[in-house]
Amino acid sequence: MDPEVRANRTSVTEFILLGLVETEQLQSVVFVVFLFAYLVTVGGNLSILAAILVEPKLHTPMYFFLGNLSVLDVGCITVTVPSMLARLLSHKHTVPYGACLTQLFFFHLLAGMDCFLLTVMAYDRFLAICQPLTYSTRMSQTVQRILVAVSWALGFTNALNHTIALNTLNFCGPNAVNHFYCDLPQLFQLSCSSTQLNELLLFVAAAFMAVAPLVLITVSYAHVAVAVLRIRSVEGRRKAFSTCGSHLTVVCLFYGTGIFNYMRLGSEESSDKDKGVGVFNTVINPMLNPLIYSLRNPDVQGALWRVLVGRHSLT
Repeated sequence: MDPEVRANRTSVTEFILLGLVETEQLQSVVFVVFLFAYLVTVGGNLSILAAILVEPKLHTPMYFFLGNLSVLDVGCITVTVPSMLARLLSHKHTVPYGACLTQLFFFHLLAGMDCFLLTVMAYDRFLAICQPLTYSTRMSQTVQRILVAVSWALGFTNALNHTIALNTLNFCGPNAVNHFYCDLPQLFQLSCSSTQLNELLLFVAAAFMAVAPLVLITVSYAHVAVAVLRIRSVEGRRKAFSTCGSHLTVVCLFYGTGIFNYMRLGSEESSDKDKGVGVFNTVINPMLNPLIYSLRNPDVQGALWRVLVGRHSLT
């Protein structure tokens, strides 16, 4: 396409994010609720991270990955919520085209990293329970770092591909995004050019980053379930299931909302449902994760208590 023709067609330089609600009274309520949720999420995840860093009992592969998950949760909510709060305060709902793409890039980077990290955590539980004799060598510090680095690299590649592909589309109006952050399905609906290739790319990425990890997680936990059922001690089975139950709960929440959001491309309806799923993905899930991982874990609870009262473990 001729550059001048494309420049004329791509007239949108900013998007209007309509947000969650329209009335000013409800916007005040949303601001307070989301500010509270943001502070709780950041505080909870940073507390988990601090507990893992200061407590020697938690210097294990499982908690190393959990610490990385806490960093991702803080990043995910920080990418979306503070900018929404700023728009509510300023009553300015426009966002520049470049800022919108930047938000989309970091959101998909962190979400993609989440997919792979949850898979790595399932693999860690598989090795710890099914192959305990070789666990320390197969999950050494070097292996842990490589797994996290590869997860970041794959998440970065996925986010970069989507951002570049979206940048090739033409936006010539309207520019109102019926959401509170920039995401692919809503932007596809505003494009003046065909989004078939973009949707195909998203479908392939979903197969690689959602379906494949979910299959690996399912297979890992199928082996774990068989191994746990062979444990004769009731206390041993309870402890094994409790360490896996938290992770499985997080997996179900993460993949359940993600699949619902991205498997309905092309639908012009259900925008309110999309917003609800977006709130779940970016706010509720990151806020619940620290609670899920600490609720039935006495080691984490003890470490959190020591962090809060300023005492370190003596062991």
